[in-house]
Amino acid sequence: MRKLALLTFVTLDGVMQSPTSSEEDPSDGFTQGGWAAPYWEEVMGQVVEEAMAEPYDLLLGRTTYDLFAPNWSDQEDTSIPAQRLNRGTKYVVTSRDDYDASWQPARIISGDVVAAVTALKAGPGPLLQVHGSQRLIQTLLDADLVDEFRLWRFPVVLGSGRKLFERPLNGRLNLTKQRATSQGVVMTFYER
Repeated sequence: MRKLALLTFVTLDGVMQSPTSSEEDPSDGFTQGGWAAPYWEEVMGQVVEEAMAEPYDLLLGRTTYDLFAPNWSDQEDTSIPAQRLNRGTKYVVTSRDDYDASWQPARIISGDVVAAVTALKAGPGPLLQVHGSQRLIQTLLDADLVDEFRLWRFPVVLGSGRKLFERPLNGRLNLTKQRATSQGVVMTFYER
């Protein structure tokens, strides 16, 4: 059975929308994108070391896939991030029947997302890791399909934006790993 882990960057007040740039996700009038940029170099070194060392497949919402594909599909596999992202299967959740996922290997998930992800978890393969994909995460949380939270909390408070936990999460989480950067970004891994 495969585990499903979320790899997510959040502010202290739980916002996960647009950490990398203002153009990433301006939906709902969000204008504070790029809030993680001042911390990025040190954090990404930690992400590579702690969350990308082992092979994994990606489970992405279509919007996140569309953001990742142009940045990674043309990169040579000379770094661990490029190897993991390019070689792993990308499972792309979309409601568009005509969607063409050109960044391969990729498989489209449409229709009953919960049933499809449940079947993926029951099958063989490496860890399933979700990057970004806030709306998909809400579906996975509601269906209790998340096994692990790999969170990077940034010392930033925004007051608005899409949050990791849009609804209360019931149950206890067990801390399995914790580390901080010199700039105060705290990495915490929790298992259900």
